[in-house]
Amino acid sequence: MKIKEPGLTEAEINARANEKAKKRKEVRDRMLATKTIEKGLLMVHTGKGKGKSTAAFGLVTRAIGNGFRVGIVQFVKGKWQTGERVVLEHFPDQVTIKAMGEGFTWDTQDRARDIAAAQAAWAEAKRMIEASRGETPQYDLLVFDELNIVLRYDYLDLAEVVETLKARPSQLHIVVTGRNAKPELIEAADLVTEMTEIKHPFQAGVKAQKGIEF
Repeated sequence: MKIKEPGLTEAEINARANEKAKKRKEVRDRMLATKTIEKGLLMVHTGKGKGKSTAAFGLVTRAIGNGFRVGIVQFVKGKWQTGERVVLEHFPDQVTIKAMGEGFTWDTQDRARDIAAAQAAWAEAKRMIEASRGETPQYDLLVFDELNIVLRYDYLDLAEVVETLKARPSQLHIVVTGRNAKPELIEAADLVTEMTEIKHPFQAGVKAQKGIEF
């Protein structure tokens, strides 16, 4: 509960608050007037906390609502039947999903197979980037889900990946997800968000649940 300033009426307090809000808006308007660049962004969602892919698919939903064409390559979760994939399949004219992962390394226990899967997924990712060039680009937003994971294990050439992402078409937005993002990718990105784990139900013995994790 806010305590009134001594000797001031409610109307005077409101008037002061409104004047402060007006000044804040003037400052914000001046700041926004200096932001004139429009470009495709390279966005990275990383960190040990839950929500990296979740945030990326939330962005996909926003993009669909704005009429964007979206391409998605899943580098790890290909075998998982996820709720977001079921939903996005209802937008075939706007969304292309390529679930190309073989699962996590501890599931496949076959490094050569994992590398081959990662390389095939990266080839598809590059195809989507190239398809976004020219006068009639095929995509406005691309999501490379868990690309950071395969980069962490050196399944792909990091320098080539970073240079390819940096050389994307000027208006193409790209989101890369996965923990342990490489410093070179973070440096190249326009926006980096780190999910910080504070508390997770898994630590209390709660398993991954439908509609929450997948």
